[in-house]
Amino acid sequence: MQRRVVVGVSGSLGSLTALHRATAEARERGSELYAVLAWQLPGGGLGGRATYGTAVLRECREAAVEDLCTALDTAFAAGGPGVPLVGRTVRGEPGAVLVDAVRSSDDLLVVGTGIRGRWLPGLRAPVARHCLAHAPCPVLAVPPNPLEAEIAAVRRRAWSVPYMTRK
Repeated sequence: MQRRVVVGVSGSLGSLTALHRATAEARERGSELYAVLAWQLPGGGLGGRATYGTAVLRECREAAVEDLCTALDTAFAAGGPGVPLVGRTVRGEPGAVLVDAVRSSDDLLVVGTGIRGRWLPGLRAPVARHCLAHAPCPVLAVPPNPLEAEIAAVRRRAWSVPYMTRK
């Protein structure tokens, strides 16, 4: 059984940073890159066919596949990752889905930690915390790219500046 580098993908800048790091790890280890996007139904995933109907389930599943393809295209463009790549979408809580995607203790799980807020800078994202606590293999928690924090700061400032002032 080939070793894998499992990586969580959401399409965020942080997950793209984690995806690039996971690709480098897979290349170095001679492993397969296993990109996983977890998805949920509107409202947090409670309910099922009886609540939403099969059409909504199908639409959500198709949207998740499209989001994964977009994230992989954004990360690798036409050149590809340079390692064997498997992409998978799974319905469920992201942390649990990523831990379940690990096959053995020889795998490596790579997750982004997200941007740490000003109020609780020591806390990692809930997904990363879950993976660090429950994964049966080594977990690499990738901090966000420094540019991501700068972009978030610019967005916060843009929301605090009045769009139009009246006299």
